[in-house]
Amino acid sequence: VVQLVESGGGSVQAGGSLRLSCVASTYVFCMAWFRQAPGKEREWVAVVDGRDNLKYVDSVKGRFTISRDNAKTTVYLQMNSLKPEDSGIYSCAASSVVRAGRCITNGADSYWGQGTQVTVSS
Repeated sequence: VVQLVESGGGSVQAGGSLRLSCVASTYVFCMAWFRQAPGKEREWVAVVDGRDNLKYVDSVKGRFTISRDNAKTTVYLQMNSLKPEDSGIYSCAASSVVRAGRCITNGADSYWGQGTQVTVSS
């Protein structure tokens, strides 16, 4: 079982920045961030694989950066130019499942953190 612990959430004004961290109890090839706003479905935000390939949802491209530490057990999400619509609970996910070269981080074999709240006020 992989344990994931997130930190770094908080409240900021629009245009501000936050950095989220997620520490995994062991190395996992794929690590990703998801978010869920009240009344909305969970949305994938970004993913990084063990070869440092990065992907982002279009709405955060140019503003958010996902990265991993050298040991690849910690994943970060640097969030700049935050907007009110970025608010929600941000959760870290980890998975070893890859299909057609893509990480599958929201499947039955995925592990999840407890989530951290991000609130962006206008």
